[in-house]
Amino acid sequence: MLAFFSVAPSDHWEHMSLYVAKSLEIIQLSGLSYQLGPMGTTVEGEPEAVFELIKKVHIHMRQYSKRISTMVKVDDDVTRPSGRLQGKVASVKEKLGKS
Repeated sequence: MLAFFSVAPSDHWEHMSLYVAKSLEIIQLSGLSYQLGPMGTTVEGEPEAVFELIKKVHIHMRQYSKRISTMVKVDDDVTRPSGRLQGKVASVKEKLGKS
């Protein structure tokens, strides 16, 4: 499963890098493959592990704000093997003629 998500304290929109860094510490400890993007993070893993991670990041963010906004987009394709996190990007680059 791939999941793109963003967890943000709603009263700190202008300076998010500190909160992103704190979230990445939790993501790194999870052991799941991940890719940081400018508007969120994509993780890859089994559904239970992915959803548990998103929950942990959301709960952790509560210590910084009384209102948290969490957005999640899931691609759960059970017919495809793992490794899609890098594979999807590589496929597009290949079609563009880039390595």
